[in-house]
This record gives sequence, C-alpha cells and structure tokens, in this order.
Amino acid sequence: MASSLILRASRRFVKPAYAASLLIPTQQFVSQSPTTPSPPFKPTQLQNFNFEFRKSVGCVSNFHLVAYLSTSPSKEDNKQSGNVSSSGAGDTSWIDLYLPRQVQPYARLARLDKPIGTWLLLWPCMWSISLAATPGQLPDFKMMALFGCGALLLRGAGCTVNDLLDRDIDTMVERTKLRPVASGLLTPFQGLCFLGFQLLLGLGILLQLNNYSRILGASSLLLVFSYPLMKRFTFWPQAYLGLTFNWGALLGWAAVKGSLDPSVVLPLYASGVFWTLVYDTIYAHQDKEDDLKVGVKSTALRFGDSTKEWISGFGIACLGGLAVSGFNAEIGWPYYASLAAASGHLGWQIWTVDLSSRADCNRKFVSNKWFGAIIFGGILAGRLSS
Repeated sequence: MASSLILRASRRFVKPAYAASLLIPTQQFVSQSPTTPSPPFKPTQLQNFNFEFRKSVGCVSNFHLVAYLSTSPSKEDNKQSGNVSSSGAGDTSWIDLYLPRQVQPYARLARLDKPIGTWLLLWPCMWSISLAATPGQLPDFKMMALFGCGALLLRGAGCTVNDLLDRDIDTMVERTKLRPVASGLLTPFQGLCFLGFQLLLGLGILLQLNNYSRILGASSLLLVFSYPLMKRFTFWPQAYLGLTFNWGALLGWAAVKGSLDPSVVLPLYASGVFWTLVYDTIYAHQDKEDDLKVGVKSTALRFGDSTKEWISGFGIACLGGLAVSGFNAEIGWPYYASLAAASGHLGWQIWTVDLSSRADCNRKFVSNKWFGAIIFGGILAGRLSS
C-alpha cells in the first residue's frame, strides 16, 4: 500500500517513464516470490534509490522532509567522520556562527567561548570593590565596569601566554590538542602579536586607575607570565594560579581607597587562593592521565585518592578567610548568611564530584561561578545594611 501511494504522488510530478524506472528497485525487493532466489543485496542500491526519489519529488514537502532527515548526519556521524568545527569540538559555539573566519582562531585563543575563566578572575575583584564601598551605599559601577573589561582582557592574555608556552605539551593532551597554536591554526608569531594587542588594551584600562593601583596591577604580570611554567617544576601549580587569579582582591580595594588595608584584603586574598585550590584541583582531574604521560605536575596527581580530604580543608580555609575579612570590614549580617549558603554550595561540589569523570569534574568546576555570585550578593547586602 505504501508503494502504491508513493507511485500515485510521483506520477503527478514525474514523467511516467521515469517513475517506472524508479520503481525497479522496489520490484527487486518486494515483488519477488519467496521461492525465487534474490540477487545479492547491495546497500548502495537502496541509498541510490532514496537519493533519486528525493531528487524527483523534491517539491512534495512531506516526502522531501522525511528523505532529508533520514540521510542527514548525526552528531555521532560527524565525530566519526571528522567533521568538527574549527574549535576542535563537535559542538558549534557563537564564535562559529557570528565571527568572521579569520577572527575565530584569535577568539578561541582568548577563550571567549568559555567565559568561566573570566568569571573566576572577576569575582575577587568584585568582592574587593564592594567591601571598599561606603557603608550604606552601592559600589562604584564605573569601577566595576573597568574591572570587568580588565578581567576579560587579562584572562585572554593569560590564555595566550599559556598556549604559546605549552604548545608542545598541548599537542599530547586530548583536551587541548586542537587549540589554535597547538593545532597550527595560528603561528607563535601571530599569537605574540595578539598578546601585544590584548596587553595594549589592558594598559588603557590600567591608566584610568590611581597611581598606587597602576603599580600594583602592573606587578601582576610577573605572575601571569610565569604561571604556565609552574606545572613543569612543582606539584602545586594550582596554588600559583590562586596567587595570580586573585590579585584582584588586592587591586579592587586599592582602586577605590588608594591604599591597602591588610586586615581586610589579606584574608580576602588568602580565601581566594584556597578557593582556587578547590576548583582548579577538581579541574585538573580531567587531565591527570595525560599529565602522567606528558610528565607535568598538578595537585590532582599530588593528592590522588586523598583529593577530597585536601580540598575539604581548602574549602574550610576559604570560608574562614572570607569571614575574617568581612568581620574586619565591619560588614552587616546578610554577608554571613551568604557565607552559609556558599558553604553549602562548596560542600555540594566536594561531596558529589566524581573525580574519575571528566564531564562531572568540568560541571563542578564551572559551577564555581555561582559560588562567587553568592559571596558577591552577600557583600552587597551586608554593605547596604551596615
């Protein structure tokens, strides 16, 4: 019955002689008697028939749609055939959709398609700026906007430095082998030029701050440029990343006040370092097998099966530092309520993370943007109520 309906539809749009020729494969497969030996089955015959039929009745929307869907490649087919985007992953990001092809490798070099790093760099800045605000008032929004742009640029510059120094290592790690420099999409010279462009824009932001902040901000570049080398020499590169990523805890206060209050900013800075040790150790568990092969070090390898005990201690130290900083800043009670909520979030991460699953490690790592947001909301509410 199905074949007769198809024949009726095709007669309206196809010459009779051609329609009859299209039915030959059907007769071969369904019109033979059970006693007649069938010729060897060739999958290409059916595929050719489907293609010719779709071609002949393309103006019949229903048949066209079904034929197209049945032959379109799935995500799994794309992976198997090697049809991946320029990012090196099967998923298409906004970079592939909206940016010119010539610009896409630079956007990926700066990790613009992965904003979690920018958030993790920005939150300590926002905490510090908000703590430095006048009691009962909102923080300086212009300053927050400047630090937002600065975090985006500095994170991109750090990723560029990392990819330039690690280009040989990245080719041997599954997660990083298709990064722009490692894969050859960009040459090291192009990466250096892009790095200079990012630093020039960052300098424009830094010059809008006071002199004290300019010196303090410029000094962070030493950490930014040396961090990628740490994994070659120590099992604690995550601690060094913490020193780098949380520099904004010092800089934000200095940009508002023109100086530093050690009783507030040092506990805040230390809490950020401990926080980084939690989330970046979880992150490092994604690459521990590759790191062993390549010969680089991490806290994931250092802690091994004791990772959850270690990061639990780091989490407690992080929350303790935040409590001390808020107390010394004479912040209101809502801040401590946010600390309770943040401790629940941090505990959930540590308790539920499956350190043998790359996907789950990445999910827990990305969720830290909410930890930063909870602390930021508590500081805002506490400062307005103090």
